[in-house]
Amino acid sequence: MALLRREALALAGVALAAAAAGFVIGPRVLQRESGEAAAIAAARFQDLAGATRGLAQWNGRILLLNFWATWCAPCREEIPMLMELRSEYLQFGVEVVGIAIDMAPKVSDYVKQMQIDYPILVADAGGLDLMRKLGNTAGGLPYTVLVDRQGNPVRRKLGALRRDELLAMLKPLVARPST
Repeated sequence: MALLRREALALAGVALAAAAAGFVIGPRVLQRESGEAAAIAAARFQDLAGATRGLAQWNGRILLLNFWATWCAPCREEIPMLMELRSEYLQFGVEVVGIAIDMAPKVSDYVKQMQIDYPILVADAGGLDLMRKLGNTAGGLPYTVLVDRQGNPVRRKLGALRRDELLAMLKPLVARPST
């Protein structure tokens, strides 16, 4: 009988500790995620025409933010796949936005050369800051963040994406009805 009581007390102690951890850690996780959503909503960069555009203009869409640079070989390798994906999924409310961590003239030349058909924004240090706020503390490229229709980042990938990997990330969001 004493053994059962000890087990019950131990189990109750574990449950209490788990509840306390959830109470303490849960709000911090939610605050971090809501902080990330706020950072995305507030982010503003120039497009290739020199106009300032905010990421908030794509609210309600599934957003694939791809941080890249013209000098980054893995970034350049991803671009044709990102263009293909955009053409397939635009009708489902998916938008690809390239955020170039580079100089505008180089980006403009490269976009023309590759005929990139998705929105490209040119970021200065603010792009690096946004990347870090979204979890890329190393500052490496390419860095991709998948954002749901409510503006919350749901998946991240540092390094080049493979098509199958990207589709696995994207399909659950496309399948969900928009709210």
